[in-house]
Amino acid sequence: MEQLLGLAPILLMFVAMWFILIRPAKKRQQETQNMQSNLQRGDKVITIGGLHGEIDSIEDTAVTLKIADNVRVKFDRQAIGRIVNN
Repeated sequence: MEQLLGLAPILLMFVAMWFILIRPAKKRQQETQNMQSNLQRGDKVITIGGLHGEIDSIEDTAVTLKIADNVRVKFDRQAIGRIVNN
């Protein structure tokens, strides 16, 4: 019984770490994956490197962004950081 009480603080710390760190990180990761899988042509996006552009075409694992007139660059879907609502 004393060994069980000795493990209680460690178990409590693990549960606290789960709710404070691991669970929110998994939720953010899932939201990012959903956003990246629901990209559509014409969406204005910002890459994780800070490049602003508009989606010109979408392939399985890549996205072509139009960043200026006659300038298009190809990125992995995972490089899209967020969609801008402008």
